[in-house]
Amino acid sequence: MTGAAALWWGVSFVSVVVLLVDWPHAPIDVTMHVGFLLITLFMGPVGVVLYLLTAREPLPGMHRAYIAARWKQVVGSTFHCVAGDSVGIVGAAVMASVVRVTMVWGILIEYAAGFLVGWLIFQSLFMKDMVGGAYGKAVRAMFFPEWLSMNGVMTGMAVVMVVWMHVHPSAGVPARPEFWFMMAMALIAGASVAYPLNWWLVAHGLKHGLMSTAPEPPAEESVRRSPHAPGVAHGHAAGHTGSVSVATVQTLPVAAVSLVLLLGALWVAVLV
Repeated sequence: MTGAAALWWGVSFVSVVVLLVDWPHAPIDVTMHVGFLLITLFMGPVGVVLYLLTAREPLPGMHRAYIAARWKQVVGSTFHCVAGDSVGIVGAAVMASVVRVTMVWGILIEYAAGFLVGWLIFQSLFMKDMVGGAYGKAVRAMFFPEWLSMNGVMTGMAVVMVVWMHVHPSAGVPARPEFWFMMAMALIAGASVAYPLNWWLVAHGLKHGLMSTAPEPPAEESVRRSPHAPGVAHGHAAGHTGSVSVATVQTLPVAAVSLVLLLGALWVAVLV
């Protein structure tokens, strides 16, 4: 497993470099940039592939239309949650290992730390402007969305961590590369479980998805100013919706197949 871990972190390093070099090509807010960076640090190629499929502007002036698909919005929501949770979870996992608590207590501590960091910092502090700029209001508004999403993240992570440490006890020691490899795979599993929960949250307006900082194209601005202009409100908007739908149909299977093949290969490398 040491060889698989070394390979993973080598690919992850390259993925982070790609993300940093390509940073200017994704007109998203700084919080989401940091989220994608944290996700790619652990998820390596999975993070950078999903960044390219969801957040990177394919052509100038197309970013708002490109990120409009619901599944891309939900990827942004999920990654924002997992990025915040991962800071608390991984930090708590390291401390729990140092003080040598039992596995059950370790998972409970990681859950609490992940929830508090995700809720109070990444969701409430960084996104308080979305609810009027008041931190207290943001804390109240984001409690349920973060709690629900965090439950998905921790469920996926706990299953992977318990099974993994049963097969490879050395993965419970932060000083060993197996620990960080396990945490990376656990976060991928956690994000996978949290994704459908975030879909529901985004669909019901309880969480935001990806937001573009790119200026609005003149055509979109004219539609907003003249909603009753003949042939504009339905024709132009429908054209955008259709192009996004085609892009979604084309890219979603590629992402899904790539993720399944990658995780399958890694599990074989770990368990054999």
